[in-house]
Amino acid sequence: MYQVDRRGFLKSSIAGAGGTFAISGTKSSGDILGSNERIRVAVAGLHGRGTLHMDQFAKMKGVEVAYVVDPDSREFGPSVKRVQDAGGNTPKTAQDIREVLEDPNLNAVSIATPNHWHSLMTIWACQAGKDVYVEKPCSHNIHEGRIAVETARKFKRIVQHGTQQRSDPFRASEIAAVHSGKYGKLLVSKGYCCKTRRSIGFRETESPPPDLDFNLWLGPAAKQPYHGNLVHYNWHWFWDFGTGDTGNQGVHEMDVARWAIQGATLPKRVFSLGGRFGYQDQGQTPNTQLTAYEYDDALLLFETRGLVGKKQGVARIVRNEYYTTDGMITGGKFYPHGRGEGEPLARFETHVTPAGPCASVDSRTSAERIADHKGGNHRAAVCHLHNFIDAVRSRNANDLNADIEVGHYSSALCHLSNISYRLGTMEKWDGRLKGYGDNRQVADAFENIADGLKKFQVPLSGLEYRVGRVLDFDPQLERFTADDEANQLMSRPARKPFDVPETLA
Repeated sequence: MYQVDRRGFLKSSIAGAGGTFAISGTKSSGDILGSNERIRVAVAGLHGRGTLHMDQFAKMKGVEVAYVVDPDSREFGPSVKRVQDAGGNTPKTAQDIREVLEDPNLNAVSIATPNHWHSLMTIWACQAGKDVYVEKPCSHNIHEGRIAVETARKFKRIVQHGTQQRSDPFRASEIAAVHSGKYGKLLVSKGYCCKTRRSIGFRETESPPPDLDFNLWLGPAAKQPYHGNLVHYNWHWFWDFGTGDTGNQGVHEMDVARWAIQGATLPKRVFSLGGRFGYQDQGQTPNTQLTAYEYDDALLLFETRGLVGKKQGVARIVRNEYYTTDGMITGGKFYPHGRGEGEPLARFETHVTPAGPCASVDSRTSAERIADHKGGNHRAAVCHLHNFIDAVRSRNANDLNADIEVGHYSSALCHLSNISYRLGTMEKWDGRLKGYGDNRQVADAFENIADGLKKFQVPLSGLEYRVGRVLDFDPQLERFTADDEANQLMSRPARKPFDVPETLA
């Protein structure tokens, strides 16, 4: 087994992220791992989603959380204890993932960092011969997502994307029902991400905490001062680090909406509108966004609303709907045109590979399955992690329920939405929707936005909102057609040594 010393590895990585690391791989590089061989995992990103990764990997038979990694060393104590309690071993700690990737006995990296690190860390891990579980979205921009796919292919790595509903047999059967044609031809595939997102206020710039390596936390993002709204969660609402709620919670439902359009990758046209309404704060991304994506055979529609609350009478909605020539499918039921009562969907065979708690017969009722989805679908998340480990053992990427390219396409949809939005112009609200006003589902979504704003006492008279640019897109080339300004937002300026390569050598 080829090994490289720490100095050699760091020197090669610092010389340029675009270069190939001088490491040939780990024990899992080409051989199928036996059921008794231990899979050693490093969990990177310990706050929030990383806790699920630590808990579940540590509990799995034949899996060891060998490292916990975060630029903020304040996270080490609780994380080490979490792994000890769940798995019985004491993991090593590190602030810099590059140090961990030197370990030739490390098999995989599980990435739950902020979004702006997802692709680069995936690329580095693949180059170092490690398999990867990367949380959603797998990229901060479209270019780096494609490079992550190419790196996984070149180095023959197993890379699972964290859109966990791909491992839910109930959801897969629903999608198969849409594809079957039994309930009509799909016209509009819609996703909702409507959950409470309150003001984050304003935080002044200051010196970062002494235990936080802020330069390392910034990584691929532009160098800038520290303020308290970045670490550990509100980075989601800043363009340098996050993708707004459309790319946060929304990428789950975006992935399902694309899944429902058979054979869909990326669209031929995109248009988005919205704004950050109801408060003034430091956040940059919209808390309200409506996006339409045109495919040849269907429209994908996505509605993001953060002004949600029981007191105001605005319901939390995180779900998918499929509008067909014969009616509408949602929540495991079909609602034919002209009839209020829904009928349960037929169950269909699927290509989902069952794993973990999903490997046994699912005895839950439809109501229980739907309640599980509303609760965040923890069961599917656990199944998704197990599915990854099974594929690591088999060395067959086809065993994955959400391969990195699946994640790239769904993440790219979120980026397309944000690019249209960011290139838009501010206009006065006049109650009319330009472009798609003759589509019933789009018109209803626009009315949902107006109704929600009114219930939160946001005056529509004189309200300014951003009307995005209508952008034509070539899904094969993954480039905008005749729009240089939009293509500039396909990537971001490099910050060495944290730069994603333009191409793979």
